[in-house]
Order: sequence, then structure tokens, then C-alpha cells
Amino acid sequence: MSGVEPGTPCWADLATPDLAEARHFYRQLFGWTDRVSPQTEAGGYTTFLLDGRAVAGAGPPAAADQAPVWSTYVATDDADLAATRVEAAGGRVLVAPFDVFDQGRMGVFADPAGATFSVWQPMAMRGAEVFNVPGSISWNELVTPDPEGARRFYELVFGWHPADERTWPVADTGWRCGARIVAGMTSPREELPVDGHAYWSVFFAVADADAAAARAVERGGTIVVPPRASPQGRLAALRDPRGALFGVIALAA
Repeated sequence: MSGVEPGTPCWADLATPDLAEARHFYRQLFGWTDRVSPQTEAGGYTTFLLDGRAVAGAGPPAAADQAPVWSTYVATDDADLAATRVEAAGGRVLVAPFDVFDQGRMGVFADPAGATFSVWQPMAMRGAEVFNVPGSISWNELVTPDPEGARRFYELVFGWHPADERTWPVADTGWRCGARIVAGMTSPREELPVDGHAYWSVFFAVADADAAAARAVERGGTIVVPPRASPQGRLAALRDPRGALFGVIALAA
């Protein structure tokens, strides 16, 4: 198993129809470089690097009509067992667990409210190699209209327990895995309409949230929630040129 413990978000990737555009946008926004998979079957899957270390990925959409989206992956030591638990807890298996070459084993699921997420059972690729520094994943958060249902579901699937306190910038609940808060949960916000559906959001750390938001707009993105202060730092919600939603946060000292 990797250094990312089972039950902990370990990776995020972007599904988008224009990988060249995504590479250019995120290179300019976060200072990433990129490595494109040499396997033809990978469809140009790209690993984004920060100072040579893997931080996130991007690949083609699973279906032609799939909206561009950032996805959260949770580490597991048994993707097939996770699939069984998802179904037993009332969720859906969207893509049954399968091997990604020699890199790892993954599955794609939906919780009872419709929020999609993936699991990653590592082999050669262990997930992100750095977190919580500018240009890397800093936080993953479930936005759901059914927090009680989510509490039951994620406890059964990952063994998470809710910590009902303001543990992060916009979270009403912190998900505790063992002794650690590993993710958050909040109710839908008016400025981020999701047509009643739940979803997982990904936040990336930045040195300056205002500068990152301005840089995103200059390169064809949009600001959904303007930069604002929180106890943990200054944050904003953005969309890339294809409409994929993500957050940035300048962590407080």
C-alpha cells in the first residue's frame, strides 16, 4: 500500500474532451508540467507534475456526452470489496473495478444521492506524491442535499465517521478516518447550482487565491465564487475553459 492510507483521498483527475487545452490551461495556472501515457489505449492520459512529482491527472471523457469534471479518488487496499460495499450501502457501481495497465486497480461509483467518486488500489502508481503545497491537492469535499444518507453510506463503504464542526473553509462536517479528518461535506450552495445532484469537489492549494482566480480568467476560465476569506485561508471556486469546476485555496499559516 502507498503512504496514503486506505480511506483517504489520494488522487484527482479531469475528464475533458480537449486534453491539449487542459494541459495548457493548468500548466499556466499551477505551474505544472505533464507526462502523457505512451499506451495508445490510454487515450492521451496525462499525469500532471509539480517539480517532477505527480499531483493530478487528465484523460478523455468516458462518454461523448460526459460533462468535463474533476473526480476524487479514495485509496483502498481492495477495489472489488469496495464495490461490494457500495452496492450493499445503496450506491451504484458505474464502472466495475478493472486494472489500469500495471498502475493500479480502480472502480467508479455513485452514492445514493448521485455523487460520483472513484477508488484506487495502487500498484506501480501510488497516487499523488505531494499534498497541501501550492499546486497540489489540498481538500476534497462532498456537496450533497442528503447529509444523513451520506453519513450512513460513507461509514459503510470507507469506515468514515462525521465530525460535526467547522473543520474546513466551507465544510459543515469533516469526514474522520481513524484519527484524521480526510475530507469534508457541506450542503449545496446557491452560487453552485447542481440541479439537486450531489457531487465531489476538489480544492488545489495556491500561494495567492486572488492571483490564481485572475490568472484563470485570463486563460479562459471563469470565477464561480470570488475569492473570500475563511479561517483556514482564502479560497475561490472556478471553472476551466471547458466548464470543469474546481476550487483553489491559499492556506493560512
